[in-house]
Amino acid sequence: MKKINSYIDSVFQHQDNILKEVLRSIEENGMRPISVSPSSGKLLTMLVSISGAKRVLEIGALGGYSGICLARGFGIGGQLTSLELMENYAELAHKNLAKAGFGDQVTYLTGPALDSLKQLAHSSQRFDFFFVDADKENYENYLEACIELAEDGAIIVADNVLAGGTVADSEMQPRRYTENMAKFNKAVAEHPQLESVLLPLGDGLTVSRVTK
Repeated sequence: MKKINSYIDSVFQHQDNILKEVLRSIEENGMRPISVSPSSGKLLTMLVSISGAKRVLEIGALGGYSGICLARGFGIGGQLTSLELMENYAELAHKNLAKAGFGDQVTYLTGPALDSLKQLAHSSQRFDFFFVDADKENYENYLEACIELAEDGAIIVADNVLAGGTVADSEMQPRRYTENMAKFNKAVAEHPQLESVLLPLGDGLTVSRVTK
C-alpha cells in the first residue's frame, strides 16, 4: 500500500512549494504529521472543482494542508468553513491559508466539532462539499451532521477509512480506530441518502453524493 501510494505521488503530484511549507510549519510547531497524502490533496482539489462547490465545510484543520487543497478547488468566490478543536492549530492553519492567498475565504470555528455542527444547523447553514478528517470515534456522528447540513447533490469525503489497511486484513495488527472505520464504511455504503465509493488512495477515502 505504501509503495503504491509512493508511486502515485511520484508520478501524479508535482513540486508544490506552498504545501511543502505547510508541512514544515506543522513539524516546527510540534504537531503530528498526519496531513492528507499529496495525491489525496490533489483529488480534493479536483473534486471541489469538478462538482462546482463554493461552500465547503472541513472537519479537522490541523495546519491547513487540506484546507488549501479544498480552496484551490473553488478559487475566487468560494468559502471554506473549517472546524478545529485546538485554537493554536486553527491559528496556524489560517496563517498558512493566508500565505496561499485564501485568508479572506476561510472561517475557523474552534472547540468540539459536534458543538460547531449544531451551531451551523441552528443558523440554517448549508454546504455543497464536506471533508472529514478528525477524531475517528465520531465519524458516524459527523456523517449524519454533514447530511443534515448538505444541499441535495453535495459531496462528502472522509479520510483514513482504510486504517492502514487493517479494515481489510484481519492478519494485520489493528489500529486503535480500525473498528470505528469498519463500522463507518458500512454505514456509508448502506446509507439510504448516499451514493458512495471507497478509493484506496492515501489511507483510503470514501466519496459520497447526498441524495435527498
